[in-house]
Amino acid sequence: MVDVDEFIDEATAEIEAQIGDERAIIALSGGVDSSVAATLAYEAIGDKLTPIYIDTGLMRKGETEQIAATFSFMESLQIIDARDRFFEALEGVTDPEEKRSVIGEGFIREFEREAKELDATYLVQGTIYPDRIESEGGIKSHHNVGGLPEIVDFEGIVEPVRDLYKDEVREVARKLGLEEIISERMPFPGPGLAVRVLGEVTPEKVAVAREACHVVEDELADHDPWQAFAAVIGKGTGVKGDNRVHGWIVSVRSVESRDGMTARAQELPWDVLQRIQSRITGTNDNVARVVYDVTHKPPATIEYE
Repeated sequence: MVDVDEFIDEATAEIEAQIGDERAIIALSGGVDSSVAATLAYEAIGDKLTPIYIDTGLMRKGETEQIAATFSFMESLQIIDARDRFFEALEGVTDPEEKRSVIGEGFIREFEREAKELDATYLVQGTIYPDRIESEGGIKSHHNVGGLPEIVDFEGIVEPVRDLYKDEVREVARKLGLEEIISERMPFPGPGLAVRVLGEVTPEKVAVAREACHVVEDELADHDPWQAFAAVIGKGTGVKGDNRVHGWIVSVRSVESRDGMTARAQELPWDVLQRIQSRITGTNDNVARVVYDVTHKPPATIEYE
């Protein structure tokens, strides 16, 4: 386990040495990884850092509002509405790796545009060790690792938590005094709900996934999963009222893990699963059925794409 105090001292010193007198932006998503990276960078270079949150339209329910409230102490925080641009770029894209590439390109171009206006030459990211392992090992591309375009218009990319596992990042978050809603938050994929929607990404499918994920997180809060969410995996027949419908199939996934490299499907009580399916199908007329994923990692990955 990392020595947290020593890590914080070394990380802030490294950030300061890398960036020097230049300006930097931080890609802030609201997850624990980018929040820790942002806080370390803010401590290291202060107002030379501009945190930027990109609203892609692929975020969790209430994410944008929460970011604005949680990081209001960083006066330079910018929230960019890029929803239309991301959905347009994803139109017709069905391959999981292509999705990640499109989203990675979209993020970097948004950051480049903002950096140019701010005269910032460095980009700070919350990439952690498992992200690098999975991208370099060909398991999947992370939008901030393997999903980056080959040409990036920054003098340098700074990744202060690149050698940490998720549980170590949480330890650093606690030491830095970040709110529990950040330090204990379940992992969320960099490409957002795009990888919790199989096939083409559309506003309708993302809306279904967003509401279903909210239900899952709410219902499983007391069951302490390492990660729990819902994904839209296709369509199937069902019955709503007296009518036959062809609606979305939502798969619920809840796993236990230490670092995300391996994971076990969580054994949940039947009544909990029934409450989840009842809420998801009852609040969305377009959902025909809900299934529960019992597959471990390996052979599956935690996310669906």
